[in-house]
Amino acid sequence: MSYDPAMSPRGPSHRVAVMAAPRMSLFELAIVVEVFALERPELDVDHWYAVQVFTPHDAGVAALGGMQLDVEAGVEAMAVADTVIVPSWPVDLEPSEEICRGIRAAYERGARVVSICSGAFVLAAAGLLDGRRTATHWRYADELARRYPRLQVDRDVLYVDDDRVLTSAGSAAGIDLSLHIIRKDHGAAIANAVARRLVVPPIREGGQAQYVEAPVARADDDRIQQLIEWVVEDPRRPVSVAAAAQRVNMSERTFSRHFKKVTGSTFYDWLTERRLHRSTELLETSDETIDVIAQRVGFTDPTAYRRQFKARFLTTPSGYRSAFRRVSTPATS
Repeated sequence: MSYDPAMSPRGPSHRVAVMAAPRMSLFELAIVVEVFALERPELDVDHWYAVQVFTPHDAGVAALGGMQLDVEAGVEAMAVADTVIVPSWPVDLEPSEEICRGIRAAYERGARVVSICSGAFVLAAAGLLDGRRTATHWRYADELARRYPRLQVDRDVLYVDDDRVLTSAGSAAGIDLSLHIIRKDHGAAIANAVARRLVVPPIREGGQAQYVEAPVARADDDRIQQLIEWVVEDPRRPVSVAAAAQRVNMSERTFSRHFKKVTGSTFYDWLTERRLHRSTELLETSDETIDVIAQRVGFTDPTAYRRQFKARFLTTPSGYRSAFRRVSTPATS
């Protein structure tokens, strides 16, 4: 390069080293470049960021979509970085000891270490997530927890900030985490200005729980499967454990034990989950009020519905409707 990436006309910059991995999706990498690499003279910040993309491989990086990245810097970029970011990583590929050693060394000398989406697997392999609460894409949460049992996967949040180790959920959650980093480094006003440039909210309400798909469970037991289909037909139908047990010709105790065995959930928790997810469909597609939707999915008490919704999705029904609205007709909350 013809210039020192750690210098700018306004003084020394905060060095950001971001790793380009093989078979990576460029979206997460592009988030880091867009947020941190663009010069923003209109913000009047003395020390902005200088981004250096690096790769642990000697040759270019083959990315998804048939693209080839020509990356000059190697793992040595981590040795001088103030922040090291792993934006994504193939979950079936074990990171090399050279990568893990470089990440550990960066953290030990005081650098901030960040992952986006599946990049958490690299931080975990380096041992930095042991004993820590960690975020990753909901699709990879179970695999991360299985492979690295000493960390605690939080499946609901968009990101986690834990003592210079920061992890985010999948894909676009990297924007949320990046804005959080700017907010920590430069304050809310600067973070808000960058968010406006990105045309995104500076702080997104809720967590990734609201984006997780909820397929209808398929039970191995025909009686339980028929019960599930019967309940899904009409979520408004009042169904107690006693009524469900009677329908499948079991005692309540036997039914409760058997239902949890074949579905992994109690009947009450499963029923509540189905009703909540049915309500999200109505919030997205209908003009009905929140109270009416609560009744349509089987909640007799709208207050209880709001409380359950907030606990499950980390946002309110009105907040969810605002984020996912598919029609433009105003709706009463």
